[in-house]
Amino acid sequence: MLLRKFLKPSFPARTLLAKSWSGNLIFPKMTNSIEDRIKEQGDVVRKLKADKAAKEVIQEEVAKLKALKLELGPESKPAPVVKVKPAPKPANPEMEGKVKEQGDLVRKLKAEKASKEVIDEAVVKLKALKLELNPPSAPQPQGGKLILKTAKGTRDYQPTQMAVREKVFSKIVETFKRHGAETIDTPVFELKDVLTGKYGEDSKLIYDLADQGGEILALRYDLTVPFARYCAMNKISNIKRYHMAKVYRRDNPSIARGRLREFYQCDFDIAGAYDAMIPDAECVKIVQEILSSMDVGPFVIKVNHRGILDGIFEVCGVKEDMFRTICSSVDKLDKSPWDEVKKEMTDEKGLDEAAADRIGEYVRMSGGDELIEKLLGSKLAESKSAKQGLEDMRLLLRYCSLYGCGEVVSFDLSLARGLDYYTGVIYEAVLCGEAKDDAGEEISVGSVAGGGRYDGLVGMFDPKGRSVPCVGVSIGIERLFSIMEANLAKKNAKSRTVDTQVFVISAQKNLAEERMKVVQELWTGDVRTEHSYKKNPKMLNQLQYCEDNGIPLAVVLGESEIAGGIVKLRDIVTRAEVEVKREEMVEAIRSRLSSNPQID
Repeated sequence: MLLRKFLKPSFPARTLLAKSWSGNLIFPKMTNSIEDRIKEQGDVVRKLKADKAAKEVIQEEVAKLKALKLELGPESKPAPVVKVKPAPKPANPEMEGKVKEQGDLVRKLKAEKASKEVIDEAVVKLKALKLELNPPSAPQPQGGKLILKTAKGTRDYQPTQMAVREKVFSKIVETFKRHGAETIDTPVFELKDVLTGKYGEDSKLIYDLADQGGEILALRYDLTVPFARYCAMNKISNIKRYHMAKVYRRDNPSIARGRLREFYQCDFDIAGAYDAMIPDAECVKIVQEILSSMDVGPFVIKVNHRGILDGIFEVCGVKEDMFRTICSSVDKLDKSPWDEVKKEMTDEKGLDEAAADRIGEYVRMSGGDELIEKLLGSKLAESKSAKQGLEDMRLLLRYCSLYGCGEVVSFDLSLARGLDYYTGVIYEAVLCGEAKDDAGEEISVGSVAGGGRYDGLVGMFDPKGRSVPCVGVSIGIERLFSIMEANLAKKNAKSRTVDTQVFVISAQKNLAEERMKVVQELWTGDVRTEHSYKKNPKMLNQLQYCEDNGIPLAVVLGESEIAGGIVKLRDIVTRAEVEVKREEMVEAIRSRLSSNPQID
């Protein structure tokens, strides 16, 4: 007590001093902050409790702690957090008007019971406009809860699906290489300026990226525009290239129809100045070869010419500055009836009704050489661009016949291809059969390939405006897969997901290292080989693994085989076994696989 009395005047702010239960004095450090002293006094209390000090000593220090907290007072507590509402976004009357107008259109289409595709397309436009009007704010935390799902319009692929995809990709690459193409690659994102203004009304489907240090970027929408940028940047005047990669579109997705937001395109393009229609006909031939090699049923390749379409618009009284927007309406004829397309032209785009009726007479025509001759003798031939387009089309049909693909080609004046960069021949492949899933529901996938001539696109990127004539085709591989997967499901066919040719089996225990030696010999001999990762696996389990995974051959190894310098070669399907010398093992397996390739 005397010591406390002696010390008290020197510490007017209640310096903390206590005894541990062993009697030692605890001298605190000098502090100025009341918060620091509270913390130190709290440490003292906790230490006394940990040391199991006398109850009265602990109580005395607790009282001091409470007194310090009172001294801190309520006024020193942090002020309550006030949530401030974000400032309202500036009004955009023009965009609000567009949203309202598009919303009215969606409601009107639903009331008139328009086709699902037309309604879906209108809804996508409405959502895009709403996003433009009110960009999403930063996502709010959800208490740590993670919802496991793929993003809208994307999907995972199982091993069985990937096995089918790899085979299809391999067939497509073989076709491209058979025609002398070489491959390139370009970045998955481009400068936004590279992509804008190339896709017409579809430009709203481009995925924009956040500002990355001053560069305004976007995910690539297709592989054609990046290819044109690549040619201009590298001063390439002729190349025959293929490119297989993912592209991204902010579209209204439908997994069953193969309509995704992230999907593969398989492109083949010929760049360079060549004689008319020879490269164009080869692109049509490539589409025919690829589709014929796949289990997708009958198909037709529609062909048309942008010059013919422009000529139709010209003779029907459409102003030149409206050609592209009217062309995008015609492009919807594969999804919508003529009456709906006409209404869009007249009500939404302000085209004269009489002009729309005249266009309707033309765009509902299709045929072959006889149609071309008929049109060359009609008023349409008065248009210079239409006459040149019809001459090109006659030549294209002749070359397609020589290439052996004329029977699947149809000259169709309704084909428009909405992208702005096409300048000449355009084509699109559609399936004719009624594909159905395993539940019996019809699968409508639309076009499965498309392309055309785009002679002015490279010149858009060249500093001196030098153009490089180009023609190409893109295979819509995801749509083909949706049909193929449905056909496989109906057949209930099992696909191999591994390419293993041989499985090394041990017949007794303690032979793991001997198995590894055999596996190493086979790997060195370029034989695709596996073995069990267990030291002493059961023989039955090893054989079952071979059957489950479609592995055709097994090398059976036992103590007697090791002693005799031989192995047993077993056919998994027939269960027949033959003994071969160890040094002849690799050659014997190769001979078996080459003489009976269906087991590989």
